[in-house]
This record gives sequence, structure tokens and C-alpha cells, in this order.
Amino acid sequence: MKKNNPKIILTVFSILVGILIATQMKLKVESIAPVTIKSIQDTKSEVNNINNEILELDEIIKRKEQELEILENISKGDQNIVDILYEDLEINMANSGRTSLEGPGIRITMYDNMDSEIIGFDINDDVIHDVDILNILNDLKIAGAEAISINDQRVVSTSEIKCGGPIIKINGRSIGTPFVIKAIGDPMVLMASVNAPGTYGDTLRSVFSIGFEPEVQDKVVIPAYKGSFSYKYAKPVGEGE
Repeated sequence: MKKNNPKIILTVFSILVGILIATQMKLKVESIAPVTIKSIQDTKSEVNNINNEILELDEIIKRKEQELEILENISKGDQNIVDILYEDLEINMANSGRTSLEGPGIRITMYDNMDSEIIGFDINDDVIHDVDILNILNDLKIAGAEAISINDQRVVSTSEIKCGGPIIKINGRSIGTPFVIKAIGDPMVLMASVNAPGTYGDTLRSVFSIGFEPEVQDKVVIPAYKGSFSYKYAKPVGEGE
């Protein structure tokens, strides 16, 4: 019987051990992607989205717990269903603008440039247009205004604001200068949103000499919306299907 060569056996054994070690190391190597500014920003955005979803879910859970508590109180006879429905009615009327509201806020008086000298490129730059009103309203809404009116016309979701010559139309009514905008909310935040340097209100006043006079008020009264809501095309989801 031919005797095996120890050197050959040792060489084959070493090769097998090397292949085994290389295979194990390859399996344990993790895929590491390079960290870039974009990947950090994407991750940060994803984390923010998840946190926002968590906050929304917390709000839903809180509302459901409140509804469950109400139902439990009704079943125990501690609360009257009529009182609960009346409270819901009041909340819905306030949300739709059907209720007069009061609270701290600001009052803004706007009027055309009264100087005889034309400040802008033409005389149109010296008068207030619907876009000026809309930009001010948008800044107030972004600042958290909870209710807004223009010359005692409540601004609701269906309110149109459109130029009609020297006047502006809102809620089907024509109003002229001075335009008095009232808003309920955090007075300091509302004031900063329209009066801070660089804001649209500041530009109207400082560049075009448009009359723009905001003032903080401890109590602002916003009247209720007097019109009617009618829906020809929109309907609750699921209805009529």
C-alpha cells in the first residue's frame, strides 16, 4: 500500500481551512452604506414623519377615550344624550362660523395710499387689491388665527374675496375702504405675522405707503357667518354608493 505524503495532506488541509475561514468572514460582513448629508436629511425627515404620525395617533386615541367615557356615562345614566348632542352642535356651529366668537387678537385697519404723489409704478400700486387682503389673511391663518372677519363679514371656507373696482366683495357683499380685519388668536404671534420687517403687511406700508395699522386688542369680537351653505356636487364619502 502506497504511503500518503504528509506534505500533500497538510497542503490540502490548509486550503480547506482557508476556504472555510474566508466563507465565514464573508457571511459576517455587513453592508455599510456611506453616510451623506442627503441620507442624514432623509433619515431626519423620516423620523419627523414617524413622530407626526405618533402625535396624530395619540390625538385619535385621546378622542376615542373621551368618546368611550361619554358612552359609559350615558350607560350609567350620569349624562343626558340631549346635553351631549347640544354640546356637539355648539362645537360644530363654532367650527363652521355660525357662532359669534370673542377673544384676544388683533385689529388691522387698511386703506389706500392717501398721498397725492404716486409711489408705485402706476396708481394701481397705491390702492388695496383683493390679493393684498388674501395675503394678509393667509399670514394670519399661518400664525394660528382661529377666527377672522373683514368689515364684520366672517371669513369662512366658502368666502370669496374679489376686487370689484374700488370695493372688495366678500360673502356676496361689497365693502369699501377702510378695510378692518379682525383676528382672534395669540396677539403677539398674529402681530408679528403681519407687522414684522419683511412681512407682506410691512411691505405694503413701507414700500407702497398703503395705510396699514395693526393693533393688539385684549378682546376682539368676530360676528357669525350669516349666509348659507349649499352643496351641489360634494357629499359625504360613502353616501349614495
